[in-house]
Amino acid sequence: MTDAVTDTQSDDADDFVLEDFLPYQLAILSSRISDGFSLCYRKKFGLSVSEWRVIAHLMRADKVSIREIYNRVAMDKSKVSRAAARLEQAGYIQKQGCARDRRLVELSLTPKGRAVAREIGPMGLKYARDILRNLPEEARAPFLGAIRTLLEVYE
Repeated sequence: MTDAVTDTQSDDADDFVLEDFLPYQLAILSSRISDGFSLCYRKKFGLSVSEWRVIAHLMRADKVSIREIYNRVAMDKSKVSRAAARLEQAGYIQKQGCARDRRLVELSLTPKGRAVAREIGPMGLKYARDILRNLPEEARAPFLGAIRTLLEVYE
């Protein structure tokens, strides 16, 4: 791959190389990293990526609506709903109507779900540390700062 695109480069269509296109690179990297972590929790708990993301959002909150989850995790509503249904059937979460807005369904972890979350959280932290070890130590903080900045800009 060539160096990252700069402001001085041409915008000519003939110069476009998919493998050098930043959104493509980010999507591929995200997919590879997500797939790698999914091997860890899928093997131990049998969870899909969607199910893991639902549990992850419930780890830090008593109750969260499906709407809140799909707005935060860039998954469509039907995917979150299906993941929630599977998690409920497996006994990891419970659903109940929202007292503030009867149109919403709130999700919360069951004791079984909290037990899984207590194991997956540390697995995720270790996985993230292992990823960052691929960068020189002095590049880690700037890399994480750049990710935070881009996430804020594209919120």
